[in-house]
Amino acid sequence: MDRADVRICIDCGLWLWRAGLEEKKMVFEASALNDCTTAGPTPLMGWQEARAIGLSLAGPVDGDVSLPLAQAVGRVTATPCASPVALPLFDNSAMDGFVLATSGLTGQGPWTLSVAGRIAAGDTAGTLPRGAALRILTGAPIPAGADAVIMQEHVRRQGAAIVLDDLPAPGINIRRAGEDLVLGGEVLPAGRELGPRELGVLAATGQSEVTLRRRVRVALLCSGSELREPGEVLAPGQIWNANRYLLTAALALPWVELVDLGAVPDNPARLAAALNHASRTADLVISTGGMADGDEDHMPRLLREGGGSVQALRVAIKPGKPVGIGTLGGAIYVGLPGNPVAAFVTWLMLGAPLLRKLAGITDPLPVFQTARLSAPLIRRPGRAEFRPASLRPAGPDGLPVAELMAPNFAARIALLASADGLALIPADADRLDAGAHIDFLRF
Repeated sequence: MDRADVRICIDCGLWLWRAGLEEKKMVFEASALNDCTTAGPTPLMGWQEARAIGLSLAGPVDGDVSLPLAQAVGRVTATPCASPVALPLFDNSAMDGFVLATSGLTGQGPWTLSVAGRIAAGDTAGTLPRGAALRILTGAPIPAGADAVIMQEHVRRQGAAIVLDDLPAPGINIRRAGEDLVLGGEVLPAGRELGPRELGVLAATGQSEVTLRRRVRVALLCSGSELREPGEVLAPGQIWNANRYLLTAALALPWVELVDLGAVPDNPARLAAALNHASRTADLVISTGGMADGDEDHMPRLLREGGGSVQALRVAIKPGKPVGIGTLGGAIYVGLPGNPVAAFVTWLMLGAPLLRKLAGITDPLPVFQTARLSAPLIRRPGRAEFRPASLRPAGPDGLPVAELMAPNFAARIALLASADGLALIPADADRLDAGAHIDFLRF
């Protein structure tokens, strides 16, 4: 895997990022970090910068597999797909009507032509009888000698003949062979997720199999002695494990092979064992909780002791802030906050793009749309907010209107569930007027 050279100060947690070295590898020895002179509290890092660090560690997983189209839904192409044929395969009719030769329509109209037969889709084209027309249906091949299809609504029937009042242009209503796709032309690029349109064009070109990236192996564990499974009786101080189901649902992707390790108590030995197992079996290890500075936040220390090149980051994002990004064994590591809303937001903004890049998807970043703010907003700047919001119908300018939900949203998972998406409030914004343009990410 091609990785930028990234260093972390063990004492202050700052990322010291150097790219373009001949050998790209992770170097994290404390002895190599003597140039870090930062004093005082660790500054917050912008979420785009944190995302860029994660993306710099990721490259498409090695290995591919060929599968039948029926088993390829949602998977990612490993190589460009070229067409073994031209499309259309032959000249064919674009509609129901009558096929004729315009060269036979001489003098002044109207013109009368006998109808000498009928061609349907799947028939052999044959040859157009001289001085006659043929009834033709959509998709049927164009017979030799014919050069136009006139719509059935544009002729008058007279027994076994048709009458044309207007002279059709040569080539009208004919789909020419190869006008959609030339022989050897690229059907799909590498890194494309296969949905209905992609599978449809592969089938149309006669390709029964497609070469795909192997699935990305992802290990997920949720740290916390307070976590219990839904349905279990809770003791005082315990909670049900929302993160497990939130993230397993987010990872239920055709190109992901998930290893769900469930909840692991805040026991250093058990956490270390789980991390070690995950790093030996997965391309990506995801954990929730344990990344802050509390007494039971063991992850940064355990990762370092386990040989991981990981340090907690303080990201200027709300909800979120304590996030871990780095490597552990042969895997990339992403440590998310324990708060479910924060875990969800930081996964969408920081973790999911990294996973998509591992899968080989060409454009791994989330796609925002522009919306207008429904009401003015006054806030304390410093961190970018991803605030749950609902969308109203578009106004006269065609832009939807985003209505922000409660400002105290960071721990309200029910609020998250009722939102249409996340409105991005820039970190430096202290005030936004009603009608201001904002970026909006639909769920």
